[in-house]
Amino acid sequence: MNPTRETTQSSRRRRLPTLAERADRYALYQRSVQDVAWEMHFVEQTFRALRKRAPQKLREDFCGTALAACEWVRCGRRHQAIGVDIDPAVLAWGRQHNVARLAPRIASRLHLLQADVLKVRVPLVDIILAFNFSYWVFKERALLREYFRQVRQGLAADGIFMLDAYGGYDAFREMREREDFGRFTYIWEQATYEPVSGQTSCHIHFSFPDGSRLKRAFSYHWRLWTLPELRELLTEAGFEKTTVYFEGTDEKTGQGNGVFQPAMRGEADPAWVAYLVAQP
Repeated sequence: MNPTRETTQSSRRRRLPTLAERADRYALYQRSVQDVAWEMHFVEQTFRALRKRAPQKLREDFCGTALAACEWVRCGRRHQAIGVDIDPAVLAWGRQHNVARLAPRIASRLHLLQADVLKVRVPLVDIILAFNFSYWVFKERALLREYFRQVRQGLAADGIFMLDAYGGYDAFREMREREDFGRFTYIWEQATYEPVSGQTSCHIHFSFPDGSRLKRAFSYHWRLWTLPELRELLTEAGFEKTTVYFEGTDEKTGQGNGVFQPAMRGEADPAWVAYLVAQP
């Protein structure tokens, strides 16, 4: 018995891939998590304020798709960048989708390396970045201190190290948060937290208007480091001064105002993101 036209069309519709199946997880991550234009502006302005000169050379550790490194070389004609990541697949994606979009003269000032950040040896730079909490993959004090020492050795005499951290009492909860980006929804899941070791497992999922989901697009198994621990380890690794930058509050909305300033004290907020600036 031959299938009817309606049956054939129905089968074709069923065979169409879902939005989740067609999605590019790295593109979704860049859209939902990163704001590199703002971050690179903050990085440069912070360096200028501290060192009274313009920075040129930047190293992005755990660079992933190297979106930040690409933005750095794009926004300054004297800017140079080195991106370091251990994962060849994500570096290949970054070369194809981010580096390839740069003009050749700009791309020539960017170098991506597949290497372990604990062992990489490159020329000294003005700034080293460890953003998106990726350094939390080092779960033991000795190992994280060793990474910080390696960073210290990679900086010019007046260089600075910038890293981010998050916290607040919600950081210790097993929970999910959602944010709507129109064509997809970003879901941050804090799946587990173990208080004796301080270890946490988190996942990023994406859902789409057709009802499909990209589950565990990214998974992280970290130690949830606190600001006092990080500052102590930076001191032990040879940094003379570490300053915490907290975001200010918009008086009308009660939400963050996007302006990060040095702070000696913080507030017991349920959730916060801070930047640390460590100086040799």
